[in-house]
Amino acid sequence: MLDRLGITATSLCALHCILLPVLLPSLSLLGLGFIGDHEAEHWFLFATLLLGSIALFSGFKRYHKKIYPFYLLFLGGFIYWHKHSVDEALQPMMVIIGAALLVAAHLVNLKLCNSCRSCQSQSCDS
Repeated sequence: MLDRLGITATSLCALHCILLPVLLPSLSLLGLGFIGDHEAEHWFLFATLLLGSIALFSGFKRYHKKIYPFYLLFLGGFIYWHKHSVDEALQPMMVIIGAALLVAAHLVNLKLCNSCRSCQSQSCDS
């Protein structure tokens, strides 16, 4: 459940970043200009990483004991967080790569959890 919520949050964050340049003029007319602020982006990303960490830790502790989904999560978060430090033309690519890594972390965690649920022993070492 948390992984699916994390995938949804990451996808919404990516859509926000990609569609923001198009929607920014209309957001200020609606009084929602704060959504386009870099601080709001960072808070949303922080919430996404926190949710992802909880979901991955839950799968790690209960089922698979594999650490590499965390690498994907934090690498994606790092790339996403630093998108403003590159040329503006590269920012959409940074968003796509960062979001893809965040979603991949959740998908890998789901796959590992589902494969370990079918293990016959108490722990899944394979």
